[in-house]
Amino acid sequence: MESKSTDFNHLTVLHNAMIVTMDPDSRVFRNGGIAISGDKIKAIGHSSEILLQFSASADHIIDLHSQILLPGFINTHVHTSQQLARSIADDVDLMTWLHHRIWPYESTMTEEDSYVSSLLCGIELIHSGVTCFAEAGGQHVSGMAKAVELLGLRACLTQSIMDCGEGLPAPWAAVTTDDCIQSQKELYKKHHNTADGRIRVWFGIRQIMNATDRLLIETRDNAIKLETGIHMHVAEIPYENLKVMNERNVDHGTVTYLDKIQFLGNNLLSAHTVWVNDNEISFLSRNGVKVSHCPASAMRMLGFAPIREMLDAGICVSIGTDGAPSNNRMSIVDEMYLASLINKGREVFVNGTTNPSVLPAEVVLQMVTINGAKSVLWENEIGSLEVGKKADMVVINPSSWSMVPAHDSISCLVYSMRTENVVSVMCNGRWIMKDKKIVNVNEEDVILMAKKACKELVERAGIRIPNRMNFI
Repeated sequence: MESKSTDFNHLTVLHNAMIVTMDPDSRVFRNGGIAISGDKIKAIGHSSEILLQFSASADHIIDLHSQILLPGFINTHVHTSQQLARSIADDVDLMTWLHHRIWPYESTMTEEDSYVSSLLCGIELIHSGVTCFAEAGGQHVSGMAKAVELLGLRACLTQSIMDCGEGLPAPWAAVTTDDCIQSQKELYKKHHNTADGRIRVWFGIRQIMNATDRLLIETRDNAIKLETGIHMHVAEIPYENLKVMNERNVDHGTVTYLDKIQFLGNNLLSAHTVWVNDNEISFLSRNGVKVSHCPASAMRMLGFAPIREMLDAGICVSIGTDGAPSNNRMSIVDEMYLASLINKGREVFVNGTTNPSVLPAEVVLQMVTINGAKSVLWENEIGSLEVGKKADMVVINPSSWSMVPAHDSISCLVYSMRTENVVSVMCNGRWIMKDKKIVNVNEEDVILMAKKACKELVERAGIRIPNRMNFI
């Protein structure tokens, strides 16, 4: 694919592609074309119609040679600052993972570390077709924002907020509730709607075990006032629910308590949400809460989330990768595959019989596109290929050993596609990856920076990784 100008006044036409729009009518153009004016989609239809209408005025006409064009994928739960911590906390329980590996690592990070980590993570996200992500919480949002702006991605950035709890590193234990609220307001003022509108700033709650009631309530109220979202880890492990029951006097756990204090709302992105009962699913549905399902990290440390029941209740469920220490792979393509298979397998344990029709391919595609857009409160501009929406899209090459033959193209996108099939990625009308090459940074340079930074960071944090075998 030839180089194209980034001038927002230019008109670009892509044609000869299978276009999977993910629009309300689930339209798929077998031989489709799309016209892009600046950062928005101007027209979409059959190739012949688009070429006839726009060839004369187009600055660039690109033949996609029967490749597949999709809306950019949206990863709704990512810890970009944890990318430098890949493999430091494998095969341990969640509390060990937090208190003895991840929190010492995160509390030692500098803003430059966060920048390098976010660059490395962003590269991996782009290679898997992601154009937008929801940051799950880190310490240096300014470092994240710098990386997002440079890479050309779209993101909802969140600070990791805690004002109480066991196991906090000394610098975090000294942070007050007032500090937590004020820092988020300042980050919102500094970074919200920056980078040509690609960056939004959300409020964050790390988890209920590290949040006082005052922090929860003031976070809720400030997010409503500023018309932004809240990203929170919810009901991850049984211990969390038990602690909430014992200390906050409710009959089940986190979701029940959040409902009791009127924290649940349509601007809440509830990550993981594994240990919930039927009543709590009703609470989530009634309040319009969005859920980010992270299959790999859930199966690694948390368990089976009741995703089928959530979807049946009308809850908007999207997909996230989580961070590198809890997944190792930042590929939304892998998560699509896992989401379908894991939830099919879960039916055996729930109902005593198999149900291969659970989470079919078209539903999984919705979870990483339009459901993702709804989850990050951006559905009016992204998540589907429609006239007037932002030109966020991904080009897939289906003509490789991993996807041939494609008897069912939609099925192949979920069950056969690999990251290697992602060819080019556009965000906000600009190519951020072309022909598998990241446009705005040199990948090799970032990798060298990351290797140096991660070694120094782990040493500063005093983390010791046990040898698994006899190294000589």
